[in-house]
Amino acid sequence: MPPVTSRKVTRHDAEATAIAALGFVASDAELMGRFLAVTGIDPQQIRAAAGEPGFLAGVLDFVLAHEPTLMRFAEASGHDPAQVMAARRLLPNGDERYETST
Repeated sequence: MPPVTSRKVTRHDAEATAIAALGFVASDAELMGRFLAVTGIDPQQIRAAAGEPGFLAGVLDFVLAHEPTLMRFAEASGHDPAQVMAARRLLPNGDERYETST
């Protein structure tokens, strides 16, 4: 799948990107172990936490913090790394204003 960079990323797109990133992290035991250690979340709490935009922002922060992980995710998912960064800006504590009503 070619990277999608020509259209504006919406909050829905950002959340979908983060969910895809969570699936990517969860599919790799080493990454998942590191994610659990960094976040301090219990594995049984992930399903409930995944519905929270702040958690999804944390998933993208985790992926973006390590360039090899970002590049592996981008290659596996078809997301352009710039699209992942744009998605992160649309979630809580990004550099764009997060609005819960949109």
